[in-house]
Amino acid sequence: MIKENLNRIKSSLPEQVQLVAVSKTKPLPFLQEAYDAGQRHFGENRVQELAEKFEALPKDIHWHMIGHLQSKKVKYIAPFVHLIHGVDSLKLLEEINKQALKNERIIDCLLQFHIANEDTKFGFSFEEVVELLGSADFYQLKNVRIVGVMGMATFTDDAKIVRQEFATLANYFSLLKNNQFKFAPYFSEISMGMSGDYLIAVEEGSTMVRVGSSIFGGRS
Repeated sequence: MIKENLNRIKSSLPEQVQLVAVSKTKPLPFLQEAYDAGQRHFGENRVQELAEKFEALPKDIHWHMIGHLQSKKVKYIAPFVHLIHGVDSLKLLEEINKQALKNERIIDCLLQFHIANEDTKFGFSFEEVVELLGSADFYQLKNVRIVGVMGMATFTDDAKIVRQEFATLANYFSLLKNNQFKFAPYFSEISMGMSGDYLIAVEEGSTMVRVGSSIFGGRS
């Protein structure tokens, strides 16, 4: 069923939208089946699981760290991670930069905004990001590259609320694109939308959706 699910979801997405298959808690054969069906972008939210799956699976997979990342664990994924979605502090950015330098890499990151009406979710406010990007501390980080923004909507059945929150994130992206990243063509990603709301996210401008249960079924 995984191949059928992937094909169904991909057919519902515009060509420019990247599908990240959220494979957290899923066994290796499930990921291999998705890989065999052509999927190359996978998302994990735990560092240990991400590192183990990287070792076990084909090396042309692009691994996305989509969960809350602790600074002390960056070193385990720095050699290979494709994109870190949830950057929510200068401290974390500095550690990613440090580990990227050790591995002679530049690591792509997304700035996570707090757009949901929920205290349990992480992320910057827009004002905090403007302050961060204008700081001398940020200017010194040569081994991280901010390629876009990320956010998670409120967990609710009210599509109006979800749409409003996604529109807010897209607006933040536009403001940054037209100002702080005016001359940065690589600043191009809006990571928003999951299994339950990715179609709304795409309508509001998402370039990257993180879909798990609609591909692999419920949690293992």
